[in-house]
Amino acid sequence: MAKQANSEDLEIVSAPFLAVLNDLYSKYKSQTEGTLANYIPELAKVNPELFSICIVTVDGQTYQVGDYQQQFTIQSISKVFAYGLALEDHGRDYVLTRVGVEPTGDAFNAIILDETSKRPYNPMVNAGAIATTSLIKGSGATERLNRVLGMFRRYTGRDALVDISAFISERSTGHRNRAIAHLMLNFGMIDQNIEETLDLYFQQCAVMVNCQDLAVMAATLANKGINPVTGEQGLDSRYIKDILSVMNTCGMYNFAGEWAYKVGIPAKSGVCGGIMAVVPHKMGIGVFSPLLDVRGNSVRGVKVCEELSQRLGLHLFECSGDRLKF
Repeated sequence: MAKQANSEDLEIVSAPFLAVLNDLYSKYKSQTEGTLANYIPELAKVNPELFSICIVTVDGQTYQVGDYQQQFTIQSISKVFAYGLALEDHGRDYVLTRVGVEPTGDAFNAIILDETSKRPYNPMVNAGAIATTSLIKGSGATERLNRVLGMFRRYTGRDALVDISAFISERSTGHRNRAIAHLMLNFGMIDQNIEETLDLYFQQCAVMVNCQDLAVMAATLANKGINPVTGEQGLDSRYIKDILSVMNTCGMYNFAGEWAYKVGIPAKSGVCGGIMAVVPHKMGIGVFSPLLDVRGNSVRGVKVCEELSQRLGLHLFECSGDRLKF
């Protein structure tokens, strides 16, 4: 497990960094704006007051505040890692024939494909994620699920479990995703085994994580695919640039452009209320707060990341590392 950083084992320059996390937590703890994702019944039951921030550096140091051990379902953040597994299984050239990399101004669950190629626009929207999940190899449903769970274990450093209640909830209400899958079947973007693919997609979205897990997963991407806590290879390093590029342009739904402008680091959100952000070669950030804005992004999470970027100089077109000495 990662050790939690404290004042005794940090350089003096790190003290202001710890103060920033505590300040942001205190500043936004009373924030009540937003709504729960009530279109998935299980997510509507989550405590709206939950809030946590966690950062893990590429050398494994951990800084965290709030409800950082509270578990929740990973939801759309899983798309990042399923995309990485599909890339490892097939290579980028083949994956590009099934899923594009273009951002879209449409909602994440839009029933729409590229008019020319008939591909889903990118792997961070539901259509693209379902197509990506269909590419995950395995001889049957059990083997494919075990591969997905094994993938998450490498990223988090602990066994991955599916929240069965959340899975059943999403499976029983996922009619829009079924419509998307049938549209892609019509154009040959996925195979005939729609229900198996959708089950795997719903299961990957229902994997349980906590805020620290998100930060460790992000730090693994920041650290060339190597988990900085366990030292295990989570992803072939050659595909890191593919994942971070798509996260940077498409990871925050139809808020991606404003996010890139204001925050300026690769990120992915989920309707669970999680946001995972990557500062390449430096650290991973996890924020959890289940109250969402109209685009499906955590209200507190967006505000925290905006301020972290500004205070620490994290924007990719600004970051010099001067304020990131650990």
